[in-house]
Amino acid sequence: MALLEVSGLTKSFGGLTAVSELNFQIQAGELLSIIGPNGAGKTTLFNLLAGIYKPTSGTITFNGMNMTGCNPYQVVRNGIGRTFQRTTIFRQSTVLDSVIIGQSLHAKVGVWGSVLKTSANCREEQKTREKAREILSFVGLADKENRIAGSLTEEAQKRLSISMVLATEPKLLLLDEPTGGVNLEEISGLMELVGKIRQSEITICLIEHKMRMVMSISDRIIVLNYGKKIAEGTPKEVANNEEVIRAYLGVRYAA
Repeated sequence: MALLEVSGLTKSFGGLTAVSELNFQIQAGELLSIIGPNGAGKTTLFNLLAGIYKPTSGTITFNGMNMTGCNPYQVVRNGIGRTFQRTTIFRQSTVLDSVIIGQSLHAKVGVWGSVLKTSANCREEQKTREKAREILSFVGLADKENRIAGSLTEEAQKRLSISMVLATEPKLLLLDEPTGGVNLEEISGLMELVGKIRQSEITICLIEHKMRMVMSISDRIIVLNYGKKIAEGTPKEVANNEEVIRAYLGVRYAA
């Protein structure tokens, strides 16, 4: 059974159909990339999967559960996490506190435990801080836990935004242009992090415009154009698809 199954997914805004009758699956453990020109519907698709938009029609099934129309917090609690094209962090918080906030979805202590500072609350707080530090070490920010998040470089902010999502313990991680806005020297480091996340048995769905990177790390690629899927296959199959070459890649990517 697929980890994620999308069937007939459509999203219309008035007279504009941003996503049209999409059908695809994501298998547990794979890295699937979504590519296509600007305005192709990629981020709209992520917003549908994350519960930010409600679909006009179609279904989203995740881990055997019908997630169609669920709210964002329900989507996160059930194991789908996402980053945003524009880096989203708590700019006035410390790096450590930013990750702790992400973990709050999994807190086991109720409101009264927090108010009264019970022993259970103290143990939970210590456990949460230890877990947050583990995540920061994993993403390469262990030496920056006391820094104010907004003072970090763009590349470090990208790592922090990923760590905040990892704190929610996702089974499926949706990465929306994780290398956007960083320089060429920093791209390889972020891609190493993506590979490291995958090795930790988290399934990844990636939106990215850097084709050399997409072709090198993807198991499969789906190509969108005007909200419709025009191709799906391995990197080699997609690179040789004539419709994809015309619509997006250009002849230089033909193998």
